[in-house]
Amino acid sequence: MISAATSFNLLGQDLLLLPQKAIYWQQQNALIIADVHLGKVGHFRKAGIAVPRDMEQSDLAVLSDLIYEHRPEKLIFLGDLFHSDMNNDWDWFILWRSQFPALQIVLIRGNHDIIADKHYHNLNIELHDELLIGPFLMMHHPLANDQEEKAGYVFCGHIHPGVNLSGKARQSITLPCFAFGGKQGILPSFGKFTGRVAIRSVQTDRIFAVLKDKVVPIA
Repeated sequence: MISAATSFNLLGQDLLLLPQKAIYWQQQNALIIADVHLGKVGHFRKAGIAVPRDMEQSDLAVLSDLIYEHRPEKLIFLGDLFHSDMNNDWDWFILWRSQFPALQIVLIRGNHDIIADKHYHNLNIELHDELLIGPFLMMHHPLANDQEEKAGYVFCGHIHPGVNLSGKARQSITLPCFAFGGKQGILPSFGKFTGRVAIRSVQTDRIFAVLKDKVVPIA
């Protein structure tokens, strides 16, 4: 089955919202991804919790497929790339990075990104607390309601947003979503081994639910 992306123009920029829970930004030839949480599988297995070993390799495989499909010059991670301290999953990440040596990779530090900077620098990965690119300010945490205006429209992650949909028979499901408000856009979590929280939206928000093979706007 062919995956269907949804085109979305924001501030004159052409964005493809992808069912793999990523954004392809055409003007910058860049992929934007939030909350991969690599190493989370190893973290839980180390604690004695049974988690399939191949889950993280699957996330990296999806990421590789996106790179082969869109041929980006730049990959921007909006924080929480790695879940905790280094473990065996870091070796998989090193191997994955070696497949794309010319790809510029930018990591906006998240609250889980506690691995020493030198390890990222050794892989030629840029580190920032926040970064303005064109009209968009790349961050990890969403803006608080009382937070002052930023220099650009914020792209962020952290909260793993979801939208709750209800059926006529009172059944309901929470789907990952892209949520665009007046000042910021919040990306769904890319990693499969993450949860999601239904977010509150206002009438002016643009919400796009992520299904298995397509992204659909929610009225």
